[in-house]
Order: sequence, then structure tokens, then C-alpha cells
Amino acid sequence: MPVTSINSEKGSPVPTSSAKGGNVARAEVQSITGSDDGDEADLARMGYKQEFAREFTNLSTISFAFSIMGVASSVATTFNTPFLSGGPASVVWCWFLGTFMCFCLGTSIAEIVSAYPTNGGLYSASAYLVPRKYRSIVGWVVGWLNLLGQCAGVASTEFGLAQMIATAANLGHPEWIASAGETYGIFIALLVIHGTLNSVGTKWLAKLTQSFVFINLGTVLAIIIALLVTCKEKHSASYVFTSTINGSGWSSEGLVFLLGLLSVQWTMTDYDATAHISEEVKKASIAAPVAIFVAVIGTGCVGWVYNIVYVLCSGDIAQYDGAIYAPAAIIYNNVGAKGFYVLWTGVCLTAFLVVQTALQANARTFHAFSRDHGLPDRGLFAKLAPNKIPIYGVWLVVFISALMGLLNFASYVAVAAIFSLCAIALDTSYVVPIACKLIFRDHPEVMFKPGPFTLGRGILGWTINLIAIFWTAFVVIILALPTILPVDALNMNYASVVAGGVLILSLAWYFAGGRKHYHGPRNLVQEEHDAQLSAGGAELDGAGRVH
Repeated sequence: MPVTSINSEKGSPVPTSSAKGGNVARAEVQSITGSDDGDEADLARMGYKQEFAREFTNLSTISFAFSIMGVASSVATTFNTPFLSGGPASVVWCWFLGTFMCFCLGTSIAEIVSAYPTNGGLYSASAYLVPRKYRSIVGWVVGWLNLLGQCAGVASTEFGLAQMIATAANLGHPEWIASAGETYGIFIALLVIHGTLNSVGTKWLAKLTQSFVFINLGTVLAIIIALLVTCKEKHSASYVFTSTINGSGWSSEGLVFLLGLLSVQWTMTDYDATAHISEEVKKASIAAPVAIFVAVIGTGCVGWVYNIVYVLCSGDIAQYDGAIYAPAAIIYNNVGAKGFYVLWTGVCLTAFLVVQTALQANARTFHAFSRDHGLPDRGLFAKLAPNKIPIYGVWLVVFISALMGLLNFASYVAVAAIFSLCAIALDTSYVVPIACKLIFRDHPEVMFKPGPFTLGRGILGWTINLIAIFWTAFVVIILALPTILPVDALNMNYASVVAGGVLILSLAWYFAGGRKHYHGPRNLVQEEHDAQLSAGGAELDGAGRVH
């Protein structure tokens, strides 16, 4: 790999959050797993026993990582913001800039995922990467931000899919325009289907996921070829790469241009979704981070070409004013009705698969947070069904997403805020563990050692991590801004309000009572071991042997 290396030395055992402190002894790991190496041993060192079935192979894991970004549908869903706010140049260059920055962020995340391959993902890692006195509050805040961002990701993608279906019907029957209630009905039906599909066993999910990457990239390739072949009047290179407009009302041309970052930031987020299925992945400390690394590069490169072709074949930009999805009209105008419905089916199917993977990851995060007593549910959402699926977590995500979809009855801009909310909440939850890693990596209560996928401790690692931190801080501000001026109740960007509200409420909850039951990631192996010693009156010697 060009910017990483494979480290043969295993990461250090994760500090325990138990009252007695100390790490899980090697003898204890061996007694649980029969070895001090491998996936189960890595999990045991973090204090957990294997509960899920490890059915995800390298192919299904990489396919999962590509699918969570879903470039074919994600670009189609968010293309309007850069295209109609800043113009062609905003579409092209914001994607190019965002790809490089997202590569740095994704690679930094991959290094952390390799060191801590658990379903908690960066929520768990953030707590492991700070001294013990900060562990509970950091894990709590990052956990809630990550859960909020993931729920917003499921809701926004599902709602986008509902609108895609309605758009396709409208193009064939212009006299019919879906009402807010009809769109919400489609949205709910899709959520129920996804909840049902995510309730089946891991083995079935892993096999199904293997095909996702081919559907996603195949759809992009088919649209690119179809547009280039059928478009009779293509724009010049000058128009594609330099033409700008101001469709937002902001007086600053530079700011209007940067509003186009929403598309790439929303598409290339939820990097750690692969981490949230790491307890179902074979050789997770290598497979999960490599999948993130490959997916970020692939999505960035393919997405740039995809965006360029849409702009190249777009025709008069004025005709898309008021269109829900400009890409749908671009395809329809160039390839005709029959070709459009074939290609748009692929786009809709890709969006369907994005929600499928996002809901799966989201349910595992609720499982991990509940397992650590982060929820007032008495461990309900940490329970697994007989088929090794966190069934309660799956339907909790469906319920929360359904509530978010009610914003459709407020205004379209209110719904659009969910897209920004997804990127804001997730990116913020990512930057905290990256910063903590740099600050506390040599602290005696942390002593961070990377997993097999590492950036190293040299200038390259520092540069990539610092770019990830400063870029995220910058882009979160951009995504929180309203896209239209003057601002009123209908076009206000509520993403920052919701994210800030959840952050304030979670902190209030933590100090009011959450800190009494949540102390950071639990060390269940150590807790069980201590309970056995207490029950049997045994003692543990320095080598970790019970006698």
C-alpha cells in the first residue's frame, strides 16, 4: 500500500474499565479462545467474548465498504446542491478537493479500526484512547454523536430513495406529483422491508453483500457510457471546469462554491460502518481497515468521473430549477424514457443497498453501546436473536428513522437538513478519537499500539492525521450553514440545531444519571473472571493463573 504498512506486531491489550484495572492476562485470553492470536483473541483482549458469527469474507467486507458510500445513488441524491448553488465548477472541484481530504480522514479511521476491531467502532476507540478519568464522558459523547449520525444516514438515504421512486413515476406521468404523505408512505414501506431483511442471519447477509459492489460500480459505468454515447450537445471543458453560478443568495462567491462539499462529504461518510460489523468479519484487524482504504479511493475516483459526465451532458442549467433530482432529468433527456427507467432502476437499487448496509452497521452500534450500559434499556438492545442478529437494535433504528422522516411534513429544506446532520454528527465523532490518538498515544494509561494497518509515527502519519482533524473542523462549519438566503423558518439548515441539541441533552443526561451506569467500554472478560474468583475464593498470581 502506498501510504500504509502492515505491522506484524499485535496491538497492546486494551486497558480495562473494571474497578480493579489492569489488562486481560494472556492466560485468560488463551483459556477463552484456545490461542492468544486471531479474531477471538483480539476481541478478548478488548474485554469481549465472541457473540456474532464471522461470515464476512474479504470480498463481502470490501463490497460492504463500497456499498455504504453508494456512489451511484449518493451522487444522484446530492448533486443538486453543488450544481444549482455553485454551478459546474463547484460540482467538479468540490468533489476533487473533498476526495483528497476524505482520503486522509478515511485512512486515519482505518488505522484506529485496525487497532480496535470491535462493533463499537470509533465510539469504543475514543474511550480507549484517553486516560481513565476521561474515558466515560468521551465514550458517551462520541457514542451519541455516532448513533445520531448513523440514524440520520439511514433516514436520509431511505428518504432519498423514496423521492427517487416518486421522481421516476413523475417523469413518466407528469400530471402526478407525490404529496408529502405519499412520499412518507413509500419511505415507511422501504424501512419495513429493510428492517425485515436485516433480521435474517449473518451468513445470508454476507452472501447478499458480495454482489453490492458490482451493482454499485456497474450502474455508474452504465450511466457514464450511456450519457457519453447519447448526448448530442456536450458542454465544453471550459464550462465543466470553470463555470460558476450563485443560486444561494450568499454574497461570497467562495462560500457559495464550498457549499458543494455537501455532496462529497455526505457520500464519503460512515467510513467506520465496516468497523461496526468487525465482530462478523474474518481477520477483522486487516480486512476491515483495508476495505475502508480501498473503498475511499475507489469511490473518490469513480465519483469524480461520474460528476464530470453529469455536468458535461447537462444542457441548459436553467431547466433544472425546481427539479428534485437533476441527474434523473439529465439521464431522461439524453437516453429517453426506456433507457432512463433501466438506468434509474440501478440507481434506486444502489440506494436500497446503501440503506441495507447502513442499517446493519447502525444496529451493531446500538448493540455495542447497550452492551457497555450506555443505554437505559437493561441490555435489551445488546441481546442477539438465535440467528446472531441484534434484532431489537434493527427495529430501533427503523423506528428512529421513521420519526426523522416526519420532517417531510415541515418542508423539503427541513428534510435536506438530515443529509447535513449525517455528515456533521459522524465527522465530529470521527475527529475526536483521531485527536485523542495524537494527544494521548504515549500516556501510560493508553499506550497506543497500532494494529496490522498502520500509518506509522513519522511525518506521513502526523500529516494525514492533522489534515483529517483540521479539514473536519472546517467542513462541519460549512455543512452547518444554510444553503439559501435570506434565512427563514422554511429554508433554515436545522442540522446544527439538532446536532447541538442532542449533544447538550446527552451531556445533561450523563451528569444527571448516565455516569452512574456508564463507565466506558466494559471489560466483560475481566468482570466474569473477577466474579469467578470472588465466588470461588481463588487468587490470581502474577502470570495470570488461578490457583
